[in-house]
Amino acid sequence: MICRSIAHQTDSVVMCAEYRLAPEHPYPVPVLDCLTAVIYFMKNAKEYGVDASCIAIAGESSGGTFTAAICQELVTREDLPRVRAQVLIYPFLQGMDFNLPSYQQNHSVPPMFRKRTVKVGLTYLTGKTMNVDGVLKGAHVPPDLREKYQKWISADNIPEEFKARGYVPVEPAPFSEELYEQVKRGTETMFAPLLAEDDIIRQLPGTFILTCEYDGFRDDGLLYKKRLEDNGVPVTWYHVQDGYHGIMALAGWGPLAFLNTQKCLQSVIQFLKGL
Repeated sequence: MICRSIAHQTDSVVMCAEYRLAPEHPYPVPVLDCLTAVIYFMKNAKEYGVDASCIAIAGESSGGTFTAAICQELVTREDLPRVRAQVLIYPFLQGMDFNLPSYQQNHSVPPMFRKRTVKVGLTYLTGKTMNVDGVLKGAHVPPDLREKYQKWISADNIPEEFKARGYVPVEPAPFSEELYEQVKRGTETMFAPLLAEDDIIRQLPGTFILTCEYDGFRDDGLLYKKRLEDNGVPVTWYHVQDGYHGIMALAGWGPLAFLNTQKCLQSVIQFLKGL
């Protein structure tokens, strides 16, 4: 329904990539499947009646993660046209800190309960079921990496109005080398695009970011918005004050769809129509 609506209302060709899933196919297989599909489409755009210089990449939730990662990967490709825009709909963008304000405030908000969110993320990363308690407490992050990324991933970078529902700074648990070895690929930018260096970030295309107040991933979106803006990348931000993770997936579900579901979809469509 989402792809069909975007195609019809923007008079565009929409390509939706299917990809292999974890745990049978853990990271980086799913995101690389999507990257392969995007590169093929860009190289063969004329066959689909598409101007290769007008391609936008979009994704929801983990698809937003993949979109951010793919757009970062493509800025280094001189054999491909530049991506026109990226659309990130409540994306997951980092696995360093699960005690940001949005994670604390929404730890018991369905469908992405905090503990369940981390469990799903670790299954995608490792292909295994893991005890998530150490990761929730931050024991998986080496002190040197924590210091390096503090300038990008910190509650200090979250506007104060987003702490109003409650936030208590939490000291990370003592570092566990064993835990780090199990999850260390989680610092790769294909998994955590928020960790990309500035020289990559500043080359990214104009970006649309949608965040929801009742979503643990909210602050990932806010932090990425800040990084993009700090590096001169134009950002269109749409925040759903009473929204929650997955709200756009209800588009076309009739009485199950909330009023804000259609508003979210229309915000994306209006951004794309304005390109």
